[in-house]
Amino acid sequence: MTLQNVSVASARDSGSQAGNSRNALRWDLSPEEIKTMTDSLITRTQKVYDDIGSLNIENVSVENTLKTLASAKLDYASSRHVLDFPQFVCPCKEIRSASTEADKKLSEFDVEISMREDVFKRITALQNKIQDELEREEKRFLDRQVTLGKRNGLHLSKDIQEEIKRASKLISELSIEFNRNLNEVNTFLVFSECELGGLADSYLNGLEKTADGQYKVTLEYPHYYPLMKRCHNPETRRKMEMAFHSRCKEVNTTILEQLIQLRAKVAGLLGYNNHANYVLEMNMAKNGSNVSDFLDEFYGTLKPIGIKERKYILSLKKRDCMMKGHDFDGQINAWDLPYYMNQVEQVKFAVDKDKLIEYFPLDVVTEGLFGIYQDLLGLTFTEVKPAHVWHEHVSLYSVQDAATGEEIGQFYLDLHPREGKYGHAACFGLQPGCRGPDGKRRLPVAAMVANFTKPRKGWPSLLQHHEVETYFHEFGHVMHELCSKTIISEFSGTLVETDFVEVPSQMLENWVWEKEPLRRMSGHYKDGSPIPDNLLDKLITSRVANTGLMNLRQVVLSKVDQSLHTSPHADTAEVFAKHCQDILGVPATPGTNMTASFSHLAGGYDGQYYSYLWSEVYSMDIFFSRFKKEGIMNPKVGKEYRRVILEAGGSVDGLDMLKTFLG
Repeated sequence: MTLQNVSVASARDSGSQAGNSRNALRWDLSPEEIKTMTDSLITRTQKVYDDIGSLNIENVSVENTLKTLASAKLDYASSRHVLDFPQFVCPCKEIRSASTEADKKLSEFDVEISMREDVFKRITALQNKIQDELEREEKRFLDRQVTLGKRNGLHLSKDIQEEIKRASKLISELSIEFNRNLNEVNTFLVFSECELGGLADSYLNGLEKTADGQYKVTLEYPHYYPLMKRCHNPETRRKMEMAFHSRCKEVNTTILEQLIQLRAKVAGLLGYNNHANYVLEMNMAKNGSNVSDFLDEFYGTLKPIGIKERKYILSLKKRDCMMKGHDFDGQINAWDLPYYMNQVEQVKFAVDKDKLIEYFPLDVVTEGLFGIYQDLLGLTFTEVKPAHVWHEHVSLYSVQDAATGEEIGQFYLDLHPREGKYGHAACFGLQPGCRGPDGKRRLPVAAMVANFTKPRKGWPSLLQHHEVETYFHEFGHVMHELCSKTIISEFSGTLVETDFVEVPSQMLENWVWEKEPLRRMSGHYKDGSPIPDNLLDKLITSRVANTGLMNLRQVVLSKVDQSLHTSPHADTAEVFAKHCQDILGVPATPGTNMTASFSHLAGGYDGQYYSYLWSEVYSMDIFFSRFKKEGIMNPKVGKEYRRVILEAGGSVDGLDMLKTFLG
C-alpha cells in the first residue's frame, strides 16, 4: 500500500540532516512548530495561487502560469511532508495530535486551492493559447490541471461549487479521523497459557504478562495473525477475531457511512451516477461496468476452486472436532478460516511453519532483500550514521546509482510496532524526486513503515514467510519512489493510476517464491545455516495452497467497496456480511463490522480496492514475459524495468509503460 497525499513528513534546515543536506526532513518539531509551519505553508502557497489568479488572461504564459504552478506544487509537496507524517509514527501523542490537526488544516486547504476558479480560467486560457513549445510532460501536466478543474466542478455554477467544496472538506476531515481512530487502538486480551495452546515459544516469549502470570495479546499484526493461524483453541480465536473486527466499530461505522453519502453527493453534483464511476474515470479501468465485469469473470474462474477448498477445510475441521471432542457446527466461521487454511499448508504441503520461521531473522532478510534489489536495479545502499530519525529503532539509508555513484534517494525503515503507530505496512512518499526550478533533480525520500515482531532478549525478530513477502512488496514501492526521474512533482514516484500503482510491487513479490532469492534472504538465526532443500521445496510448492479462498477474499473486499460506492447510502456491516457469505461462504461474526477498520476505504482506495486484483494480471505478465523468461536476476532486464517503469513515475500512462516494457 502507498500513501502519498493522505499524509507525510517533516523539514529541517539544510545541513542538519546527517549524511546529506538534500534530505532536509526534520523529526523534532514541537506541536507549536507544526502549527506555525502549517500556517506559513498555507500562506506561502495561497500567495502563489493569488498571483496566478490575478494575471490578465491575455498575459498568461508558460513561465508565469504553468511553471509557477509546478514550482508551487513542488514546494508544497516537499514542505507538507514535514507536517503530517508524524501522526503515523511519532512516539509522542501530543505531536501525533498536532500532526493530525495539521493534516486536517492542509487537507481543507487542498480543497480550497483545487476549487480556485480564477486559476482554472487562466490554466484553460493557456491550454487554448499554446501547445507547441511545451515538453511532453509539461503538456501532460497542463492537460491534467484542466481535467482536474472540470472534475472539481469549476465549470459549474457558484452555488454548486460551494456545495462541492463543503462536502469535500468534510470528506477529508472524516477520512483523517477514521485512520486516527485506528492508529490509536491499544486494546489487548488476556489469556492463560492453556488458552494459547499451539503457539510456539518464540511467540509466547514476546508477550507481556499480567501480575498473575497470564498473557496479554494485543490486536497488532505480529500478535493477531500468528494466533489466528496457530492457536488450537477455537474459543480463543473467536474472542480475538471478534475484538479485531470490532475495532472502532461504533465511531468508524458512523464515519464510513457518512463518507459514502458525501462521496455519492459530490459525484451527483458533478454529473456522475455514483462515486465509483467518478474516481474510476482517471484509472485504467475507466468505469464501474468494466470493474464489475472484471470481478465477475475473476469470481467465475475462482468459484469452483473455492468450493473445493472449502469442502476440504470442512473435512479438516470435522476431523479436528472429533479428535478434540468439540461440537462440529458444520460451517467455517470467520475465526476458523485462517487456522484451517494454515492446516492445509501443513497437511497437504507439509510446510513446518515453526521450523521455517527460524530461517527468516529480520536482519538476514533485510540484507538479502537489499542485495537482490541492488543487483537487479543497479543500485547501492549505504546506511546513514548518525541519522536524524523519529524513533531509536528507525534507520536511514542512502541509495546511489551503482554505475555513476550519484545519490538518487534516501529511505527510512520503521519496522516494529509501538503504541500509536500506523498499524499496517505501507510506503510513505516524503519528498518527491523531480526536477526543481533550478533544473536540478530533487532528492526523493520515502519511508517504509511495517509492524514485524520486535526482537527481545534471547530472540531476534523472526518473520513468517508471508511477512517476507510483505517486506518485498512494500520495498518495491520504496524503489518506485526513489528511482523516479520526472520533471513535475505531481508525477513523481508512485503518483500513477491507482489501478497501476500496485503493479511494480506485486511483480516483485514473485522473488520470494523463487529458490535463489529465498536462499539469499534466509539463514538460521542461531548459526546462519541455509534452509534445508526439502523445506524450501515444500514452501515453494505451497504457493498454490488456498489460492481460491485467498483470492475470493480479495473479490469480497473489492465487491464490498464497489457496492458501497455505487450506492447513495449503505449499511456497511450488512453489505460486508452479505458478500462474505455469498462469495466466500463464510459468515461474518454477528456484532462485528470489518469495514470499520478497512483503512483503504478512507485512505485513497475508495471505489478502487479492485486495483490489487487488476494489477495482479499485469504484474504476472511482466514477470513471466520478461524476468522468468530472461532470468529473474538478469541485471539487463532489471535496469530496463527501472528505466521504463520506475523512473517514469506517473509521467506516462500505465498501459503505455507496459507496452514499451513488454514489447
